Amino acid sequence: MSTPHTRAALGKAARKRASRSSHGAWIPAADRADPVVVLEQQAADRVAELLPIRYGRMAASPFAFLRGAAAVMTGDLATQRDTGLTVQLCGDAHLLNFGLFASPERSLLFDVNDFDETSPGPFEWDVKRLAASVAVAARDNGHTDAQAHDAARAAAAAYREAMRRLAGMGELAVWYEHIDAHELLPLIRSARNRRRIQATLAHATRRTSLQALGKLTEVAGGRRRIIHDPPLLEPASTPDTATVRKLFGDYRSTLAEERRRLLDRYRFVEAARKVVGVGSVGTRCFVVLLEGRDADDPLFLQIKEATRSVVEEHQPHGPYVHPGHRVVAGQRLLQASGDIFLGWMTGPQGRAFYWRQLRDMKGSADVAGMGPKELRAYARLCGTALARAHARSGDRIAIAGYLGGADTFDRAVADFALRYADQNATDHTALRRAISDGLITAAPGV
Repeated sequence: MSTPHTRAALGKAARKRASRSSHGAWIPAADRADPVVVLEQQAADRVAELLPIRYGRMAASPFAFLRGAAAVMTGDLATQRDTGLTVQLCGDAHLLNFGLFASPERSLLFDVNDFDETSPGPFEWDVKRLAASVAVAARDNGHTDAQAHDAARAAAAAYREAMRRLAGMGELAVWYEHIDAHELLPLIRSARNRRRIQATLAHATRRTSLQALGKLTEVAGGRRRIIHDPPLLEPASTPDTATVRKLFGDYRSTLAEERRRLLDRYRFVEAARKVVGVGSVGTRCFVVLLEGRDADDPLFLQIKEATRSVVEEHQPHGPYVHPGHRVVAGQRLLQASGDIFLGWMTGPQGRAFYWRQLRDMKGSADVAGMGPKELRAYARLCGTALARAHARSGDRIAIAGYLGGADTFDRAVADFALRYADQNATDHTALRRAISDGLITAAPGV
């Protein structure tokens, strides 16, 4: 195995392939694909009746557009020279794909929390998407471009600093590294912001299957049923329920033996189709209500369709042929501690799916309500979490060697973030124009 010195030298050598300052550039390719066409192509195999919800949500703001346009931005990143330093990417590392969740030991952790697009690729693709999301969110919040640049730079700087720290640690120490959510409070200087963080932590702690039981179900005719709230939440039809029951049996076989035993203590009650997220709208998604000891012991699982990652369109795919296996394996690799009910299977027509808990003390930040200082602090937190995730799969010593001790990379990524925020605004306008021209149907406010 190469020595740390050799690995660091390999990282520095990658600067010849893509200099650190080169990351600041953004010039659209002459043959750049129409962003609306990219979105339409991605939606070709989705549930057509749900697509207006997707476009309506994306049209709401430039930040909402960015959330749904991972395919557009990944295509743009693929036109740029990359470092060749590969990690397991999140693939969609924007600000709202970080958040709180419970470890199996019931500790509240902060980490990357979305893996639909995970796949191997150049580490900087995730960093650039994170920084761009910071810049776009800052503008949406009315911050100046100088403040947006400062926050984006903070995300990149935190990533670089964390990666350099992790490069000096042993393998097990890196693997066990995590961000305990309660350790965040001493870092918050403002009493007002500290109260907001405390409220977010308390809210996340309450977001469990038991809380979902009260919100997503009702008792009718002496039976507990999932609420009918079309088109966002609809009880599954009889054929869909039969399909989900079959998928449930196949999913069970992908769990570890002790977790199969735990799952067997629950009985299947009901399934419903659910609309989730922004970019995911239109993919097939169901929630399943299970009952344990009694009616007050629920477990909600989510079954979600897994498709080809946007990263795989431009990079060699990883070792997993099954898209659901790719998502589950990527999550287990990137997160410090994972959901015990993660699993995958193949459904009707060869469609791939994965399962996870619907709610397990999950929470996310109110990015839209953040001022400049708060957004900058949150951007740093996300950059730190992203570095920890990448360090588990990539060569952290080589990446640290590439990044170096100077802020060259940070400044370049921040420059890119503002330039790409301009591009994102133009693309958002193109979507709204397509909607107003009747080329695309959008359902606003759903």
